[in-house]
Amino acid sequence: MSLVNIDRAIRLPAPDLEALIQGRMMAAIVWRTFNSGEQYALYPGNVSGNLPYERYYRSHFLPVAQKALAQLNSDKVSIKAWARCELCQMVNEPETLEALSRLTVWKTEALQQILQQRPFIFVAHLRVYLLPQPLEMPVHPSGNFVSLPTSLTVTDSTPVLSESMFAKRRQQLEKLEPPEHPELEELQSALVHLSTTNPKAKQLDAEIKIFLGWSENLPAAKPDLDLGWIKKIAALGNRSIELEEKKSNYQAGTDFENITRQSLEFLGFKIENAYKGGAGGLDLFCSQPYPLVGECKAGRLIPSRTAEELIKLGGMHLSRDKFLESTKLVIGPGNPSVDMLKAAQEWKVSIINAMTLQKLVELKAKYPGAVNLLELKPYLEMGRQIDERINDYIQKVEREIRLRSQIIQAVKQLCSDSDFPTVVEIKVQYNARFAATDSKLTNESVKDLTIELSSPLTGYLGRIKGENWQSDRFYFLRDLPLED
Repeated sequence: MSLVNIDRAIRLPAPDLEALIQGRMMAAIVWRTFNSGEQYALYPGNVSGNLPYERYYRSHFLPVAQKALAQLNSDKVSIKAWARCELCQMVNEPETLEALSRLTVWKTEALQQILQQRPFIFVAHLRVYLLPQPLEMPVHPSGNFVSLPTSLTVTDSTPVLSESMFAKRRQQLEKLEPPEHPELEELQSALVHLSTTNPKAKQLDAEIKIFLGWSENLPAAKPDLDLGWIKKIAALGNRSIELEEKKSNYQAGTDFENITRQSLEFLGFKIENAYKGGAGGLDLFCSQPYPLVGECKAGRLIPSRTAEELIKLGGMHLSRDKFLESTKLVIGPGNPSVDMLKAAQEWKVSIINAMTLQKLVELKAKYPGAVNLLELKPYLEMGRQIDERINDYIQKVEREIRLRSQIIQAVKQLCSDSDFPTVVEIKVQYNARFAATDSKLTNESVKDLTIELSSPLTGYLGRIKGENWQSDRFYFLRDLPLED
């Protein structure tokens, strides 16, 4: 981290400045060539030229441009960032304007008009840093340079783009390479208005920005009130035991049965039928992703007749052979009777505690794609009390998530010098920094992991394809935080 003294700003159109601060682009059109190392605060101004802003900016950026210009109607301006020029590119060929437009927020039409008025368009590649606190100052009516009321001493500790991402984007801009995901850019812009009032839209907006390389940080996580019910699964099971001898036990049992059904649906099971069973519990039949016959049993004891109810339920939906092959599950806070344990062995009925169900649902809530019901299936078919086996599965998934988080960290560490590592380099870094002696990874396993993590559906890493997987290069996009 180094200290920087800044005493003046450059005036840029407010929408351009907003695009720079958001990480949407790293280019600015300036009036002369800028030397590498020049650094200024960034002062928001109006759009210059004869075109209205609707014809100056690309359609997907117009909502942002409109909002940025509306904020100028004041006697003060707010300076939020400063920038250092890393390169200044001169553009004067009409055929390059469309390529430049695709990498920025400017329309080709606007760039064509600028080029008609000047022999060159000077495109400064700016490394933008946020100020710790915005600087409020009176409006300066004109001029490309604006003197600051007081000199600023700032640091380069808060860049909008990381070193590796800036290097990648700079190369893309210098060579006028096409953007990788233009459709996602349009989707992100469509979320601008929704994200101010809809938390899920805000989260999606943040994740798309990270994937596009505009940002690295998700907004601070807030408790999801929609998932607060998960913490009540075991508590409602225990409550049904405590109130078993009281008249209110019926409601306590019903609450536990309802939350059990909600849990199975949250995990991804498709419940076809659910109704009160003769054994005093809730009978469930799930058809997808595989047949599951289930019984939710509140109270202190899981009696032997619970197995009889399962057999009866299975017979209603499946043939005898299909029932025998189906997954059979009893969920309850109590202990199975001796006869119930014998029946479980004979009919391959598995029994899990309410707390075990809660742990499984918590895993799904923390990492939405982590619980694979097809991988879970063998763990559900042991024909006995299976809490220990389900805990084994949860620990296995958590190890796999930790591995992926560490692979991401290995890439992040290797990108700190602006280079993009190969699979082999990532493997060496992981094995040296994270792997135990008996858990070293191979090139093949790292190749599979990096391709998975750079998928558009995950977006933790970026991937620059080479001629083959050995020459593929990867760069960091976002962390995979590990939950406690």
